[in-house]
Amino acid sequence: MALKITDECISCAACEPECPTESIFEGEEYFEIDAETCVECEGHFDEPQCIEVCPVDCIEKV
Repeated sequence: MALKITDECISCAACEPECPTESIFEGEEYFEIDAETCVECEGHFDEPQCIEVCPVDCIEKV
């Protein structure tokens, strides 16, 4: 269970501070999610917070 940021990311950084497991980081071209630590916010929130705040809907389930 993990999420992925697609190449549609505009690097706005809105998602990074919302991640309770600090799984989101700035990659070379756009932000990325560490699949090893991403828990889709289970145990923290009802919905993945990165998806909730993303202005371009570039985060998808893998």
